[in-house]
Parts: sequence; structure tokens; C-alpha cells
Amino acid sequence: MGIRFGMIAIFVNDLQKTVEFYRDVIGLEPKEIDESYVEFNHDGIRLVVFERTVVPKYLGIIPAYPDGLNGTFELAIDLPHFEDVDREFNRVVKAGARPVAEPNDMPWGQRSATIVDPDGNLIEFGSFNRGNKM
Repeated sequence: MGIRFGMIAIFVNDLQKTVEFYRDVIGLEPKEIDESYVEFNHDGIRLVVFERTVVPKYLGIIPAYPDGLNGTFELAIDLPHFEDVDREFNRVVKAGARPVAEPNDMPWGQRSATIVDPDGNLIEFGSFNRGNKM
């Protein structure tokens, strides 16, 4: 049996602000909500957001968190075509996302653009399909 990741959890300062961002800017619908936890409907890996204040209760220790732009991980959203990267980047920036890297063609053949969520977590829009839409 192989390993298969089933969930990504993000620990945030302001749960309501983060839910509004992922719902209203990214376009995900909350599936399950309580006062310290939200799971979003998503086709693939479960995306869960926890209020940071509850984490020490479950771990038994107080973890450290990055301050500002979080360069420890990114969420990557795969898009069908190069032009979709530009369109989605422009859409989310217009909806209030903070841009980090404008759409650009990378040396490894990908078109990529990056924004951040309210806690500074990187979100990349990318595509390896330079071809025309069918």
C-alpha cells in the first residue's frame, strides 16, 4: 500500500477572514464549519483551515509560525492552459488577493503566478499546457 496524502491543514490567525478569502476570492465553498475549523469542498485533497489558538490544545505544545510572507510551503492550483493562469491571477487580484509574482513563463516550461492568503501563505496558479484550447 502506498502513501496518499488526503488533507492539507492551514493554521491561521483569523478564521473568518481566511474563510472569506478562500470562499469569495479563490471560489471554494465551505463544507463543514465550527468556531475553530472549516473544511472546504474540493475535488481532491481535503483543504482544512484551523484557528491557530486551538493547535496547542491538540499538540500539547505551542508551535512557532512564520510572520509575514510564509515561504515554508505553497498551495498550487493546476490550470488547463497558459492563458488560464493570467485570467485566474487577474480575477483573484481584482477580488482582493495580494499579488506576489505576476504571470510569467518559467524555465521549466510552466506558466506561473503567485498570490498570498491573509496569513501570507503562498498560492500558485500554474499550467504546463502552452497549447491552444480545443
